[in-house]
Amino acid sequence: MKIIKYVLIAGVVSLAACGGGDESSKTSEQPAAEEQKAETPAATPAAEGAVLEITGNDVMKFDKTELRAKAGQKVTLTLHHAGKLAKEAMGHNIVILKPGTDIAAFAAKAVDAKANDYFPESEAANVIAHTKIIGGGESVTIEFTAPAAGTYPFICSFPGHYGFMKGDFIVE
Repeated sequence: MKIIKYVLIAGVVSLAACGGGDESSKTSEQPAAEEQKAETPAATPAAEGAVLEITGNDVMKFDKTELRAKAGQKVTLTLHHAGKLAKEAMGHNIVILKPGTDIAAFAAKAVDAKANDYFPESEAANVIAHTKIIGGGESVTIEFTAPAAGTYPFICSFPGHYGFMKGDFIVE
């Protein structure tokens, strides 16, 4: 988890440094071009997409309890498993549910869906998006479109994990 933070910080610092160097090399024509770009319709936040990451570990914890996106936005969600245990012993996934879904009932059905990565097909209508089960050291990425504004619960549906590994996907 610390490595991910350092990589993210290094990336932000690199981007900031690159942006700062551009200022000194601008000619008098560049601001006019930037003004022209500002007049053309910019991409909406929904069109830009949201890149989200969340990490689970061997002690049944997600590193985040909240994920955010804008309605209609393309969402790229990556789940990392920072642990060392195999998926058969300590597998993790992320399942984003519709509001009002009975999470305990969903989890009870998930227990019987091992062959389908603990995703009960009978509950598909209550699911916004989900990943497959992954084990220690693995990652998985999914893409989906953020639904209408609201708060959507997310869980890990591996047996026994939903009580600890949960949070809210907030769509603005």
